[in-house]
Amino acid sequence: MKKTFLFLSLSTLILVSCKNETKDLSLNTKEDSLSYAIGISIGSNITKDFESQGLDTVIDLNKLMHAMKSALDTGEAELAMGEEDANKFLQEYFMVLQTKQQDTEKKKFEINIEKGAAFLAENGKRAGVVTTASGLQYEILKKGTGAKPTAESVVETHYHGTFLDGKVFDSSVERGEAVKFPVNRVIPGWTEALQLMPVGSKWKVWVPYQLAYGDAGQPPKIPPYSTLTFEVELLGIEKK
Repeated sequence: MKKTFLFLSLSTLILVSCKNETKDLSLNTKEDSLSYAIGISIGSNITKDFESQGLDTVIDLNKLMHAMKSALDTGEAELAMGEEDANKFLQEYFMVLQTKQQDTEKKKFEINIEKGAAFLAENGKRAGVVTTASGLQYEILKKGTGAKPTAESVVETHYHGTFLDGKVFDSSVERGEAVKFPVNRVIPGWTEALQLMPVGSKWKVWVPYQLAYGDAGQPPKIPPYSTLTFEVELLGIEKK
């Protein structure tokens, strides 16, 4: 939601609006041009803001301008809706709108949820695949004999990340450069898997969307509700 910018735009519009409407649209001075340019900019931004939020309501410009002028000239005494009621209405309106948008977005990507669930259900039946209580799945490709990291550890890894169709979205292996990071600063699926892996291990890990990037994804590479596959090699734990 872009409510913040919308409200800033409206607030700015209130501050720069003249108390008395003028019919003189000639732009003879810099002040004339500045006022008109600000009006165009704010009006365009409000329109774009509403469109981006999927608002299906047509704003009544006359009522909008009347409310602003009334608030400027007379205060709440002449307003059809008090400031507290207005804020409450807007909060409830945008909460309902946000819920509708989330439902629409989820339906758009439901195929990802379905594909992920179906894949994990079948994959979990394979010999050698372990499914944890959280739904994370892993297969040991190479057994390590070193220590296991904790959530506070900083580890060095190589990884190769793909979608279920095999398309690569990120790979330190392809870049030829291992990476270091704190175990508790990555996606939950990684945080869980790494703490189960002894140093020297190489695992194939399947991460349900809830333990990966969730309903937001990681634009532009990873769509919402994506189940991800990683080959992870734990190279070492950084000494404190």
